[in-house]
Amino acid sequence: MASEIEVQAQPTRLLLTLGVAVSLMHIWFNVLTVLPTLWQNALHFAGFALIAALVYPLRKEATVGWRALDILLGLLAAGSAIFMIAREDAIYARGVSLATSEWVAGIILILCALEFTRRVAGWFIPVLIIIALSYIGWWGGQIGGIFKFAGLSPETILFRSVYGDDALFGTIARISSTYVFMFILFGAFLLRSGAGEFVIDLARAVAGRMVGGPGIVAVMASGLMGTISGSAVANTASTGVITIPLMKRAGFPAKFAAGTEAAASTGGQLMPPIMGAGAFVMATYTQISYTTIVLVSILPAILYFATVAFFVRIEAKRSYVNALDGEKVSAIEVIKQGGIVFLLPIGVLIGLLIYGFTPTYAAWISIVAVVVSSWLSPNRMGPKAIIEALAMGAQNMVMTAILLCAVGLIVNVIATAGIGNTFSLMITQWAGHSLVIAIALIALASLVLGMGLPVTAAYIVLGTLSAPALHGLIADGLLVDALAGGQIPETAKALFMVAVPDRLADIGNPMTIASARAIIDAIPIDMASLIREAVLSPDVLMFALLSAHLIVFWLSQDSNVTPPVALAAFTGAAIAGTKPMETGLQSWKIAKGLYIIPLLFAYTPFIGGSWGEVFEIFFFALFGLYAFTAALQGHMESRLNPLSRLLSLGAAAALLCPVSWWIHLFGLVVLVGIFLISFRADRAEISTRVAVPS
Repeated sequence: MASEIEVQAQPTRLLLTLGVAVSLMHIWFNVLTVLPTLWQNALHFAGFALIAALVYPLRKEATVGWRALDILLGLLAAGSAIFMIAREDAIYARGVSLATSEWVAGIILILCALEFTRRVAGWFIPVLIIIALSYIGWWGGQIGGIFKFAGLSPETILFRSVYGDDALFGTIARISSTYVFMFILFGAFLLRSGAGEFVIDLARAVAGRMVGGPGIVAVMASGLMGTISGSAVANTASTGVITIPLMKRAGFPAKFAAGTEAAASTGGQLMPPIMGAGAFVMATYTQISYTTIVLVSILPAILYFATVAFFVRIEAKRSYVNALDGEKVSAIEVIKQGGIVFLLPIGVLIGLLIYGFTPTYAAWISIVAVVVSSWLSPNRMGPKAIIEALAMGAQNMVMTAILLCAVGLIVNVIATAGIGNTFSLMITQWAGHSLVIAIALIALASLVLGMGLPVTAAYIVLGTLSAPALHGLIADGLLVDALAGGQIPETAKALFMVAVPDRLADIGNPMTIASARAIIDAIPIDMASLIREAVLSPDVLMFALLSAHLIVFWLSQDSNVTPPVALAAFTGAAIAGTKPMETGLQSWKIAKGLYIIPLLFAYTPFIGGSWGEVFEIFFFALFGLYAFTAALQGHMESRLNPLSRLLSLGAAAALLCPVSWWIHLFGLVVLVGIFLISFRADRAEISTRVAVPS
C-alpha cells in the first residue's frame, strides 16, 4: 500500500514540476525573448506532450512500469519534435531531402501526436488526421470528380506536416503557444486568487432574490466565468456544482436547471474580452484586430445571455419558483470582500487591449495584476500559490495545446489540396443565393464536426472550409444593394465591361433587386472578388468577413448543447442527476440564441453598422428574442392561449427581421399588449392563490 502511494505521489510531484517549468518557458518566450516560430511551437508541443503523458496515462493503474512507459512516450514525442526543428537547415541544405534519422524522428513525431490526441479527445481526430494524410498521399488520386488529387510522395507529406505554414508547428500552434496559453494561465491565476468564488457570490448577491434568481445567478456567473475560462464544460463543472442545486432547491425542474447551466456556460465562450480561444484564432485568420472583434462581440453576447435569462424568467413563472430567502448579502459587501482580485486584473486587461498592447503582453501584465491585487484582499498569493497557479495553468491547457497542434495536420491537408475552395464553391452552389440555407448547411456541418472536435478546433476546420463561401454570399448581397441603388464607382465600370459587357448600359443606374442579382450571377467566379473590392469599401468588406467568421464561430458552439454529443449538457446532467439526452434537449432549446443571433450578423448591419444602426438592431432584437422565447414556451407572466402564442411569434418575426423601423415598432406594440394581458392574468392568479390558501 505504501509503495502504491509513493508511485502516485511521484507523478504528482513530477506533474507539478513540469507544469511550473512549461508555464515559465511560455512566459520566457512570449514576454522576455523572441524565438523563431518553429522553435517556439515545437517547444510548446514538446512541453505539453510530456504533461499529457502523465495527465492522460495509457493505463489507469498506478504501477511503475506503465508510468515509465508513459514518460518514455512523452520523452520520445518531445525529443522528436525538437530534433526535427533542429534539423531544418540541414534538410533545406540537402534540397528538402530527409535523412534516415529524420525519417525515423518525423514518423515518431506524427505517431506520438496521433496517440496523445487520442488520449485527450478520443479516436475521432486521429482517424480524421489519418484519412486526411492518406487522401493527399494515396486515395485522393483514386477518386474522380472535384475532389480528385494527384497525390504527394511520403517524403513531401512528412516534410509539409512538420514544417508547413498550417501544419503541426504552424499558424494554429502559434496561436496556441501565445494568446491561448497566456490567457488560460491568466485564468488559472484568477481562479487561484479566489476570483471564482467572488463571481458566484456577486451573482447571488445581485440576482439571488429576483424571481427565478438562482437561474439568473447561473446566467451571470457563467458569463463572468467565461472571461477567465476557455471551456464550456469547465464552466458547467465549476459553477454548476453551486447553481444547479440552488435552482433545484428554488423549485426549478432538475433537467431545466442543468440545461440552463450548460447553455449559460456555452455563452461564456462568446463573452468578451477572451471568448475562449476563438477571438485569437479569428484575429489571426481574418487579420482583423483583436480589439475590433471583441468590441463588436459585446452586444451579441448580451443578447445571448438575455435569451437564456428570458427562458429562466418564464420557467420561474410557469413552475412557481420563488426567490431564495437566504440571499441577503449585498453586492457592495461582496465587492468589498474580494472584488478587487477580479475587477482590477480584468480592468487592466481590457485597458491594455483597448490601448493597443498585444493580447499576449496584456495577459502577462494582467497576471502580475492578479498577484498584486491579491495582496489587497484576504486571499494573498505567496510563492506557494503562484507555483500552484503556474502548474494549474499548464495542466488546464493540455487538451487544448495537443488538439490545436494536431488539428494543424488537417488544416495543412485542406490548404495543400485546395479543399477549402472546393467546399466553399459547393456551399455556394447548394445554397444558391440563400444565406439561410448556407447557414443551415454550416450549422449541420458544425454539429457533425462537434461530435469529435472541441469547439475551437471545430471552428478552425469549419472556418477554413466554409467562411470564404459565407463571406462571398454576404458581400454579394451588399453588392446587389449597391447595384440596385446605382452606387457604382466610375473606376469599377471597366471591370463590369469585361465581366458583363452586355449589361454595361445598366451599370450605375437604379434597377430592381432581381436585375441586380442577375448581373451578379453573370459575373465569372474568377472576377467576383475583384469587383467586390472595386465597388465595396475596405471597411464594408472587412465587416462582411468578420460577420462570416462570427457566424461560423457561434454555430461551432452548438455541439456543447445539442444532442447527441452535448458535452456541457451531459456535465450538467451528471451534477443534477438527470438523464443526459433529456438534459441535452433542454439545453438545446434554451441556447436558441446560438442560431437566431447569427442571422442578425448575416442580414443586418449588426456587425459593422453605425452606432445608431447597431443599437437600434440591439434594442428591437432584445424584445424580439423575448417574444420568441415566450412563443416557444407558451408562457409569459402567465400561460398564453394559442392566439396569443401565435401573435407573440409574429411579434418576434417583426422585431427580428430586417424590415423598416415602423414594422419593428408595430411588433413591439403587439408584444407589449400581450405582456400586459399576461401580467394582469398573473396578478389575478396570485390574488386567487392568496385568497384561497392551499
